[in-house]
Amino acid sequence: MARVYVAYTGGTIGMARTADGYAPQPGYLAELMGAMPELRSPQMPDYTVHEYATLLDSANMTPAHWLGIAHDIAAHYDDYDGFVVLHGTDTMAYTASALPFMLEGLAKPVVLTGSQIPLCEIRSDARANLINALLIAGAGEIPEVCLCFGDKLLRGCRSQKVAADGLSAFESPNFPPLGRLGITIEVADELVRPRAVSGLSVQALVNPPVAVLRLFPGITADLVRHLTQPPLRGLVLETYGVGNGPGDDADFIAALTEATARGVVIVACTQCVRGSVDLGAYRAGSALAHAGVLSGHDMTTEAALAKMFYLFSRGLAVDEIRRLVELDLRGELTAG
Repeated sequence: MARVYVAYTGGTIGMARTADGYAPQPGYLAELMGAMPELRSPQMPDYTVHEYATLLDSANMTPAHWLGIAHDIAAHYDDYDGFVVLHGTDTMAYTASALPFMLEGLAKPVVLTGSQIPLCEIRSDARANLINALLIAGAGEIPEVCLCFGDKLLRGCRSQKVAADGLSAFESPNFPPLGRLGITIEVADELVRPRAVSGLSVQALVNPPVAVLRLFPGITADLVRHLTQPPLRGLVLETYGVGNGPGDDADFIAALTEATARGVVIVACTQCVRGSVDLGAYRAGSALAHAGVLSGHDMTTEAALAKMFYLFSRGLAVDEIRRLVELDLRGELTAG
């Protein structure tokens, strides 16, 4: 029988009703799971639940917590066939984007899931999400970090939360799902990344000073200059359309040029839900490229930010970071 390690970090899935609203309660999730007859089916893998000492609302997640999850998986890696990370939905896409960079040499499934409605409620989406995640992790067919939610299995570093209160809360806007969860679980084998042959190691993230800035009409050069002052080292710039910005604003472009000349790595992602950055498509995008802004292609903001954390944490030279940020390292982008 396959063995699955369940890392319970917190989130809605295991919350209980209290006088002040839903809140985590130690031991409650394991109690609920123990009462689920589906989990005792011979079709289910054997599982162990590790409840974290502090159960977090995922709005409180930080890179230090990502590192804790990565080390937890690494510590139990040889004893289990797959891993499920139970996580709050608000920042699940960020964690799902960071773990692929941190878990180098991963050759087993790591499946993140959670729910919009707690498991204790009658209409909870947690039951199906939990069962599907356990089955996928136990099958061992997908040796990468995934996000399982609703009727889809997504590549972690391609996922985004797209609905605040819908049960189909996550999408992969620029990459097909790795699997469809219908009457059967259908995996798109041709999309799954090759199984790593090297052993697992964890790349720590040292939380370098990086930031995200969304362009908006009327954005000023002074704001850019203020944000890009030391110690900032990297910036994910959420641009319009296919990578456009206020190219006619000479002072704005000068502020970007000054930042990149100081060694700040600036990568452009699109504000659009779907599509890819092409800085050469319009003059407004070419102006950004001339200022030293790099193309994030079709990366999500979550993936671009996680990639920045990863590259700077490796202690690479700025020129090498600028080269690697535009290359596909973990399936996070489709290079043109």
